[in-house]
Amino acid sequence: MTDHPQWTIEPDLASRRVGGGVVWANDELFAERENLIKPEPPVFQPATFGHKGQVYDGWETRRRREPGQDHAIVRLGLPGVLSGVVVDTSFFTGNYPPFASVEAVAADGYPSPAELSEMDWTTVVPRSPLAGDAPNHFAVESDRRYTHVRLTIYPDGGVARLRVHGTPVADPRLLDLGSLDLAALENGARITEASNMFYALPANLISPGFARVMGEGWETARRRDDGNDWVIVELAAAGVPRFAELDTTHFKGNAPGWAGLSGRSDGSWFEVLPRTRLQPDTRHRFVVVDARELTHLRLDIYPDGGMARLRLFGALTEAGRKAFTQRFLDASRST
Repeated sequence: MTDHPQWTIEPDLASRRVGGGVVWANDELFAERENLIKPEPPVFQPATFGHKGQVYDGWETRRRREPGQDHAIVRLGLPGVLSGVVVDTSFFTGNYPPFASVEAVAADGYPSPAELSEMDWTTVVPRSPLAGDAPNHFAVESDRRYTHVRLTIYPDGGVARLRVHGTPVADPRLLDLGSLDLAALENGARITEASNMFYALPANLISPGFARVMGEGWETARRRDDGNDWVIVELAAAGVPRFAELDTTHFKGNAPGWAGLSGRSDGSWFEVLPRTRLQPDTRHRFVVVDARELTHLRLDIYPDGGMARLRLFGALTEAGRKAFTQRFLDASRST
């Protein structure tokens, strides 16, 4: 990961894992557009031919015999502010596009591809050269919230994956601010620090839905000292928790033996959940007995291991509601 820009550790807002979808492409003769947002890395098996030619794990259009470009529109699973885009051409060598650009738009509701095409799109990555068989990284300078992106390739060819990294910004009109997951990525929470991310990024802990496999959780390396592993979550906004969920699903011989939660709100850390024994491959729910306002949550696992999901359900405070709503308004303002 050291060879990648820092923004690549931010969530992929377009991933199918968080609800993204490729809603339209003008051409996908050789390989389906849906491959663009598959969460797993692309793979390739030489000399594997289907009825349309070599099978590619990506989106590939036919060779153009007329002027023009090819396009694909992606609905972000998590609308938010973009930090960077990766146009990954892995395994596309003699058939990758030499150039690409990316545009974005903020749309209310659920517009059709035809309606999206009529909207005013903002260029976030200008037409730029691509390298073949490589991840191409492009930083994005913007503080706007977007819901869709459009990838254009010049003139044709294949792209394995499109990653759209950024910070989710939730719409307060679509949430009950008196009862929500304060630690959810989709609500605007984020990981600020972690002791270890050897096997997987800790942002998996607060991702939407259930983990389908162990690799969709957070797992640390085996400790060979007397310490323990931990992660800190900046909550969606200031809130008062009611109960917490610590989910070790899929972690069997590598689940933590114990875990505890601490909170902070402009001061020192205080106990939210005392050190508690955990069971492998189990969703644990714990009532927060002495609930206090907090803005940050720290999960300590003892001594190491893996956790599928971390949830903290509760209500935003009055100040938290104002900050939550203002974040959305600031990111949704017109240019």
